[in-house]
Amino acid sequence: MGNSRRSNQRSELYSKIYAAVRSVPAGRVSTYGRIASLAGYPGQARLVGYALHRGVDDAVPWHRVINYKGRISLDTGAMAGNIQQALLESEGVVFSENGAVDLDKYVYPEIS
Repeated sequence: MGNSRRSNQRSELYSKIYAAVRSVPAGRVSTYGRIASLAGYPGQARLVGYALHRGVDDAVPWHRVINYKGRISLDTGAMAGNIQQALLESEGVVFSENGAVDLDKYVYPEIS
């Protein structure tokens, strides 16, 4: 019974995270920390990473979530990192020569 309750709690938590990720419009990015806050779990950026690593369907634009430095957390030398960058670029997100996104320009929700 304990495992079932924990599984339900995790499913609810992940559902909130996925909803927050779906709120990020095309051509914009958000950070793991911002998604955690949007989902109601401020300070829990790692939870977002765990939820996205778990595997998501096509309705969750996982590629729009990057780290607080404006970088892709996946190994950009690996296929997944290349795919994420290509998906973002196809939406109009521009990367600097050092591989970072200008958060002042592209982050959602905006930095106030």
